[in-house]
Amino acid sequence: MKIAIEAQRIFRDNKHGMDFVALECIRELQKIDKVNEYYILVGGGPDRGVLSETPNFHIIEIKVPSYPLWEQIGIPIAINKIKPDLLHCTSNTAPFCINTPLLLTLHDIIFLEKRKTISKSVYQNLGWYYRKLVVPRAIRNSERIITVSDFEAKRIKDRLDLPDSKISYIYNGFGKHFHKIGDHCGVTSKYISAKNYFFFLGNTDPKKNTENVLKAYGIYLEKSLCKAPLLIADLKESHIDSILMKLNLRHIKSNMVICDYIPNKDLPYIFSGALLFLYPSLRESFGIPILESMACGTPVITSNTSAMPEIAGDAALLVDPYSPESIAEGILKIETDENLRKELINSGNERIKLFSWEKTATELLKIYKNIVNHEMV
Repeated sequence: MKIAIEAQRIFRDNKHGMDFVALECIRELQKIDKVNEYYILVGGGPDRGVLSETPNFHIIEIKVPSYPLWEQIGIPIAINKIKPDLLHCTSNTAPFCINTPLLLTLHDIIFLEKRKTISKSVYQNLGWYYRKLVVPRAIRNSERIITVSDFEAKRIKDRLDLPDSKISYIYNGFGKHFHKIGDHCGVTSKYISAKNYFFFLGNTDPKKNTENVLKAYGIYLEKSLCKAPLLIADLKESHIDSILMKLNLRHIKSNMVICDYIPNKDLPYIFSGALLFLYPSLRESFGIPILESMACGTPVITSNTSAMPEIAGDAALLVDPYSPESIAEGILKIETDENLRKELINSGNERIKLFSWEKTATELLKIYKNIVNHEMV
């Protein structure tokens, strides 16, 4: 088989969820498949060391200035030259005009659902409108659609009235460098001086629920005797300041440390040093940080909605993400109940055994073969 894989953003410095999923899947495919020919379609970026060519894996850089042009013009030009048996688009969208059989990874359909809140990020808003325009057509053009959880597969199928044969799910994995690190202070001290802290990994997307997390942390500070500081990553201080002012919570800022982007290589140290990890999103199709935290031996507080209970199982403390009181209660439970902490840590160590990028890539290769050989799943 000749397989083309769209991986536009894997060489950029500040990679996020979908970028890591594409990158890790490609790395594992390199390990397990020495027979088929792969063409990895990438954009520019400085982080080229994350992926190297091998005899049957070729990196094709497409130099087009903007993502819509890259996808709608750059990919079709590259596909006409490569003439693959299959194109796998990994990040929700796909080109309109290609004749090659298309496999689409549709991580979620949030952009087809009613917006409860609007992001302040122009980039995120433009992306939302672009996906809303492109995805329905990409779905019609796809031979098969894969997503990342049973929850999301059912939601996509029902929302778009798709037959069972057109959609399936493959769980994500987590990086092997995520494990418990005892001597973590050398790295964590670059970000926070305190040895005991809570960790929240957010961004400007409203679904990350930053406002309710800050409200919950304010309630926690009122009730706790320990008052552990909160380390916040992936958010600018100006963004947090505006929320604190809006919520009349500026007084809690002295208990917080706010970072922008934390490199992925440092995250295992950050997780390992944290007393607990806060991930009470309003909506997730999977939630890789849940597994990363568990792998580092850190208790997780996550939401009782969407795919998060499916991924976390009984190894996390589930809370109502719309209730700051519920989130605060969860924090206080883990802080004060040592038996609960140990139970969550032990359950997390068992839960992560169900997930790996090797399993993800193996299932993905089966689907490649099914599509190229015109077989039903």
